[in-house]
Amino acid sequence: MKRNSILFLLAVTFALLSCGSKSNTANEDETTDSTAVANVSEVYFIRDINAENLVKIYEALNRSAEGRVAVKISTGEPGGHHYLDPNLIKNLVQMVNGTIVECNTAYPGKRMNTADHLQAAKDHGFTAIANVDIMDAEGEMQIPVEGGKHLQYDIVGNHLQNYDFMVVLSHFKGHAMGGFGGALKNISIGVASTAGKSWIHSAGTTVNPDEMWANLPEQDDFTESMAEAAKAVADHFGDKILYISVLNNLSVDCDCDANPAEPKMADIGIMASLDPVALDQACVDMIFNSDDEGRADLIERINSRKGTHILDHAATIGVGSKTYKVIELK
Repeated sequence: MKRNSILFLLAVTFALLSCGSKSNTANEDETTDSTAVANVSEVYFIRDINAENLVKIYEALNRSAEGRVAVKISTGEPGGHHYLDPNLIKNLVQMVNGTIVECNTAYPGKRMNTADHLQAAKDHGFTAIANVDIMDAEGEMQIPVEGGKHLQYDIVGNHLQNYDFMVVLSHFKGHAMGGFGGALKNISIGVASTAGKSWIHSAGTTVNPDEMWANLPEQDDFTESMAEAAKAVADHFGDKILYISVLNNLSVDCDCDANPAEPKMADIGIMASLDPVALDQACVDMIFNSDDEGRADLIERINSRKGTHILDHAATIGVGSKTYKVIELK
C-alpha cells in the first residue's frame, strides 16, 4: 500500500510538471484565442525595419520562393506616399527573382487602367527594381471559393496562372472601408481584377464598379467577402505562398488613398507568417496593445469599420488561425 501511494504521488508530480512546462522559444507571446493548441501559428517579428531584416524574416519562415515568383505589393495611388519604399523591398524581391504584381483598381484614379498603373509603378520606383505585371491587363479568370457564404468564386487577373509562388508583401495600415489593410486584404482586393474588386465590395452581387459603389452591402458582408476571396487565393497557391507585413507609416488611410492622413503612431517593425489570419491578428494586436499614445486614431478606424470581423470569418472558413505565438528575431 505504501509503495502504491509513492508511485501515485510521483505520477501526479510528473503530470503537473509536464502541464506547466513552457516552450523555450525566445520571446514567445501566445494570444488568448480559444482555438486548440494544435492550431497555434508562428508569427515572426523583428523591430528594425530595413532591407536586411526583410530578407532575414523571409528566411526565418523556411519556405523558399521558387519557380515563377509573384511578389504582391500595393504600388500606391499617385499623390500618396506611404507605400513600401522600393529600396526597402529591393533585396528581397531580387533575391527570389520575383515579379512585382498588381491589379487595376475599381475606383477612378491613376491606377484604373493598365497604362496609367504601370506609369504609377514607374514613378514610384518599382519598375527600377523588378518587372511589374498588372495581372488583369489581358483579362481575368475565376478561381473557386470553398465554403463561401457570399462568394462561390473569386475573379482575379488571369496572369495569376503564370506564377508558381506568391510572396505577399503588405504594408499594414488603416483603411477607409475595411478598417485595416494587411495580408488578407492584399490577397483579396489586391489580387482581384477590376470586376473582381466590385464582386468583393458588393458581396457577390455585381461586377460593375458603378453599380457596386451605388449599392454597397452591410459591412459584415463586405469583410466576409474579403475573407472568402482571400481563401480562394490562399487555396490556389497551397503551400507555395508566404506573408510578410511591414508596420510603418501607420496612417488610418490606405496606400490607395491619394491624400492619406499622416501617421500618428511610431513605426513598429516587420512581421511574417505562413498563416495570413495569424499575421493580421498579430499586427492588429500590436496596434491595440501598444503604449504609443498616437494609436487612438488607428484603433478608432479599425473598430468603427468592424475591421476585425474579417479575421473571425477567415478563421471560421479555414483560411488560418487567430491563435498565434510571436517569435522575435534579433
